[in-house]
Amino acid sequence: MAWQVIEAPHDAPPPMPMTVRAQSVPARHYFPEHVHNWSQMVYAITGVLTVNTTEGAFVISPEQAVWLPAGLPHRVGSLLGAEFRSLWIADKAGCELPMTSPTVFRVSSLLQALIIEASEVGRGDDDGYVDRITQLILDQLSRAHPISTALPWPRESALESMCEALYADPADPRQLQEWGREIGMSGRTLARHFVAETGMSLRSWRRRLRLFRAIELLGGGLSVTQTALELGYGSTSAFVYAFRQEMGCSPQAYMRGQTI
Repeated sequence: MAWQVIEAPHDAPPPMPMTVRAQSVPARHYFPEHVHNWSQMVYAITGVLTVNTTEGAFVISPEQAVWLPAGLPHRVGSLLGAEFRSLWIADKAGCELPMTSPTVFRVSSLLQALIIEASEVGRGDDDGYVDRITQLILDQLSRAHPISTALPWPRESALESMCEALYADPADPRQLQEWGREIGMSGRTLARHFVAETGMSLRSWRRRLRLFRAIELLGGGLSVTQTALELGYGSTSAFVYAFRQEMGCSPQAYMRGQTI
């Protein structure tokens, strides 16, 4: 299935100081590359987003967001569909925040709740409630810290197709040589191009992919055993061990922490 374009709004007024846009993004749909005169927080309350910029590409889950400074060309889409919540932030307010380049950061439960509330209330309230929510969101953004658990995404079309297939089926057993034959390059060339595009070896990327999908599947209500099977682990214990090695805690403990 080919990707379909969603037209980005061309006549939207600038944020004063913040605008929250809520939109459902169907599977394999994207906003083509564009630029804003204001900063943007790219986020989805459910589903997964792919964010492409001139400085890198990432896939983010609902526990993560991407900060995009004003003037940065970017493209946003979703492979499997997402509930998109985009925060446009006026350049003056954005300049007061610590993030000055494309940054992936963790979204706290409080920040998520504030974004949901901000998207549901109108600007017509005259008791200052919306302004207080806006200030709380800006306060939360000022405390954001970069994280490294986002999934880097290649921009070369052949590698992107491979990664889409692996994302859809993380249990796919094919290795470098087999994937090289699939996309028309040698295993060595594939390995070199993949590192150049993502900064990671394919093996390390697939390990992070499994972790990323594990968090997504567990958050969607799958049990630890079901998640282990979906990801291609030979046993639940092997999955729990791998998760603990990466996250420092068991899957159960991680999910309890997300609901506190």
